[in-house]
Amino acid sequence: MPSPAKPETQSWHAPAKLNLFLHITGQRPDGYHELQTLFQLLDWGDELRFSVNDSGQISRHCNVDAIPEEADICMRAAHLLKDRLGGKKGVHIDLIKRIPMGSGLGGGSSDAATVLLALNQLWSCGQTTQQLAELGLELGADVPVFVYGQSAWAEGRGEKLQAVSLGQRYYVLIFPGFSISTAEVFAHPLLKRDSKPEAMSRISLQPGRNDCEAVVLEMHPQLDNIIQDLRAWGEPHMSGTGSTFFLSFDNKNASISAASELKCRYTVRAVGGVDQSY
Repeated sequence: MPSPAKPETQSWHAPAKLNLFLHITGQRPDGYHELQTLFQLLDWGDELRFSVNDSGQISRHCNVDAIPEEADICMRAAHLLKDRLGGKKGVHIDLIKRIPMGSGLGGGSSDAATVLLALNQLWSCGQTTQQLAELGLELGADVPVFVYGQSAWAEGRGEKLQAVSLGQRYYVLIFPGFSISTAEVFAHPLLKRDSKPEAMSRISLQPGRNDCEAVVLEMHPQLDNIIQDLRAWGEPHMSGTGSTFFLSFDNKNASISAASELKCRYTVRAVGGVDQSY
């Protein structure tokens, strides 16, 4: 008898993001923070490969041992979609991590959004993008922006999104080599929580202040030396709650040149900003 055919594997891109600025405008009674931020999607990120099967089971393999399967947000996303819609199909997910954990680049949220988008298609769930974004919000405040797949001005917890056109931009990412807990940053007593909300404007669509940076430097003072060093190449900004810093450049060649100069000191990557993920 012929061997059963192997399930077809589909590969999906899970983009990283930058917070070009991050302002904390208040704290709600439920403990969540109100914020304004500008999400810039990048042309680089993780990769997920999906093999749908008839087992009804969900499994996952990852190239990073530090992420146990039972704690992976990808598994939570897949089970959430399956439990809500009652599908009978199963899937095996291969997660190829490139975005460092705890780097402020949204790797986990992007992976979760990609699982929702991919399985909605592969399992024929029939959910709209808005329905998937609402589902994704249950997994994390940053998940919806990746579901919609557009750079965006964000308010609320980060889920109130207005798509923006930022044009082609170029950055160098600098990875200090350790992760930072978002929960610890937002729980810190020194965190600024009273920034005045801003109106969207041409000026506000540029890299700017991150209210979490002062707390991160209090927690990890060694980062200040990196900031001072990076100023020889431009003004460094921190993404999210860190630990990644980024430099902005006017063109691709300048970003590649700076990355080449910096790679002997730090782990770096030259990337492009995109208005829409692919």
